[in-house]
Amino acid sequence: MAPDNIHTMVVSGDVLIRATQPLQPIPEADVVCYGLWLDASVAKNHGVFVSSRQTPTVLKQMLQKPSVQTLTDLQRDHFYLTDIGIWLLSDRAINLLMKKCNLSPLTSRLSPLKNYDLYSEFGCSLGTDPTILDDELRQLSVAILPLAGGEFYHFGTSREMISSTLRLQNLVNDQREIMHLDRKPHPSIFVQNTVMEIPFTEENSNIWIENSHIGKHWHLTHDHVITGVPENDWEISLAPGECIDVVPVGEKDYEVRRYRIDEPLNSNELAERANLRRLFAQRKAFRRQNWTALAANWCHSVFYQLDLADAASEFQKENIPMPLPLPHEAPLMTRIHDAMFRGDSDKAFALLRKGLLSWSEECGVRSESTPSADFSLQGNLTPHSTLLTPRNNSTLLTPRNNSTLLTPRNNSTLLTPRKQIAEDQIVWGRSPVRIDIAGGWTDTPPYCLMEGGNVINLAIELNGQPPLQTYIRPSKEPRIVLRSIDLGAVEVIETTEQLMDFTHVGSPFSIPKAALVLAGFGTSLSPLKSQLESFGSGIELTLLSAIPAGSGLGTSSILAATVLGALNDFCGLGWDKNEIGHRTLMLEQMLTTGGGWQDQFGGVLGGVKLLQTGRGFEQNPSVRWLPNDLWTQPEFRPCHLLYYTGITRTAKQILSEIVRRMFLNDNAELRLLREMKEHTMEMYEAIQQNDFQRMGLMMRKTWLQNQNLDSGTNPPAVAALTAFIDDLCLGYKLPGAGGGGYLYMIAKDPEAAARIKQILSDHRQNRNARFVDLSLSTTGLQISRS
Repeated sequence: MAPDNIHTMVVSGDVLIRATQPLQPIPEADVVCYGLWLDASVAKNHGVFVSSRQTPTVLKQMLQKPSVQTLTDLQRDHFYLTDIGIWLLSDRAINLLMKKCNLSPLTSRLSPLKNYDLYSEFGCSLGTDPTILDDELRQLSVAILPLAGGEFYHFGTSREMISSTLRLQNLVNDQREIMHLDRKPHPSIFVQNTVMEIPFTEENSNIWIENSHIGKHWHLTHDHVITGVPENDWEISLAPGECIDVVPVGEKDYEVRRYRIDEPLNSNELAERANLRRLFAQRKAFRRQNWTALAANWCHSVFYQLDLADAASEFQKENIPMPLPLPHEAPLMTRIHDAMFRGDSDKAFALLRKGLLSWSEECGVRSESTPSADFSLQGNLTPHSTLLTPRNNSTLLTPRNNSTLLTPRNNSTLLTPRKQIAEDQIVWGRSPVRIDIAGGWTDTPPYCLMEGGNVINLAIELNGQPPLQTYIRPSKEPRIVLRSIDLGAVEVIETTEQLMDFTHVGSPFSIPKAALVLAGFGTSLSPLKSQLESFGSGIELTLLSAIPAGSGLGTSSILAATVLGALNDFCGLGWDKNEIGHRTLMLEQMLTTGGGWQDQFGGVLGGVKLLQTGRGFEQNPSVRWLPNDLWTQPEFRPCHLLYYTGITRTAKQILSEIVRRMFLNDNAELRLLREMKEHTMEMYEAIQQNDFQRMGLMMRKTWLQNQNLDSGTNPPAVAALTAFIDDLCLGYKLPGAGGGGYLYMIAKDPEAAARIKQILSDHRQNRNARFVDLSLSTTGLQISRS
């Protein structure tokens, strides 16, 4: 985040800069310039920032395109950074620049504008020993920052255009990470919006073709740049290094420029004579043909990696026929994207269910159609790997549904619950809830399936207690009795049909019913009463959720994990916490509530932790625990505040729209999700370094990212609330999907925290609004017996 005095950034147009590491804090200065440590053979073609070895961040002078010898001599007692064209300018610096151009408010409007070069004049007037003496500019403070992990791609010449694109393309060489099958005989061939009637051969390399028609009588060799060629049947043979630009001029004519690839060019004159209307009409015609070709050649093109909402709009606007249906053997994610491209969301989610079954087959489970089953997994499901098979691949439930029966393979046996406690014992499960502080939404399918997810969250107790609890005890009657203390509800289950009726979202007992099925009840061909008699008792299961619905703290997922954990102990199922987390994912699929993996793992596992997954259907989060000091040390603990707003909103409404855009490869959303993943790793570093202020400010950025992803995250009522305390907080956010529930705040200091409590108590906007004490849970899910 830039200092308050900086509001302007200047970026050079013919350079792409890629940063592979987090940016360092931007210092207070009038001019902040980024540079890279580049070899003299590269630096000689650019500006360089020179500084003394004793004061490497202080600019001594800027040199424009110094010789290799000059740079070699400088290195004896100086450092030099190559200017990469990224400058941040304070308002003071901008005012002086305007003055140099006769744009200052103090100059007459009749004064002619003056050309003034930012780099060769303004830049060379900066520093402690500038090459251009200007007392006024010399007073500006300058900071020089090396771009950590920076990569420099210059597109200033024809050859650099190809070589820089090749370097970018080759950043990923792992064939497992490349989603389309390459057909190019050489990696340095780049074709865009072009109709090709000849194939490339091993003779071809270093070729750039753009907005052109290459007819069947053309012959290409290597080192070509070809642009703007209209539809033709010309017979043309290009010698190595020969290039062609074609531009429409007037209403009928074309102007052709032939040149060598290393020949310096000035394109301004040719561009000024171009008929832009004809030029863009030609591009549009080629683009229409290319949409069809890209879709038809999906196996070797990037079609299904494009923004599919934009593609569908282009197909409709240009009246382009829809592509043929994909073959059955096409990759599953490609078929899912194709279904969404065609507007068939039901098919897309059905394919996700099929993907889960396919993954189970890889783990040693086969699927068979059966008309007699009655276990429903229908609805808008989201995919998770490992949901259909236990981690040890030794036992499996037999879900009974109207489409699929899962049966074990390789001598595995059906999961059979066995009572593990005495008649007078009670199994007691309790869990904290979770607050996500970075990376939420990156754990949500299909994004996590395509690119993996990074989330940092913390497990918390409320008012000194884990707020989610469940109690299970045996009963004499062969039936299941479900109770909810907080809802005051009771349901008695005596038949398999009653137990299987768990798909009503919002039902008070959907979660325990589905959990009992996952534990093996109701999956036998015998009646439920007979199964319970064989089990040795009936079951009484009591729930307590001491937290309001729609809290944003992952309540439903963690409650499901708590029930599964208690059933695991009650029935001797042998699941560890990792398996309980995966079973919870399966339960959510059964309830059609969707969502990601961070909620249950955030509550089942205690403390502050970074959860990460890679791409693919097997979403098995790795865990890296972080130090707790920023939440537990006396100077920091009072700064963490949790306030119930009294505003509720269901996450499913937010989830469905965000997931739809994920399936469509919405460019803005995918870019934001990638930024959120990177931001999570920056938050990880801040917590590792026990940097309280940075951690709080980064959570503020997390909240802004959540709002950019979905504007409904911050409704007017919440915005009005946070306006009261904004200047007293380092950061704040609504956990989870947002829109309501709890507000988590990190005050600047204990005094600010006290003021926040007073202000919000004086401005209660809801009669249910209140502060709740929070404390870090280091244990996560706990299971014990009486």
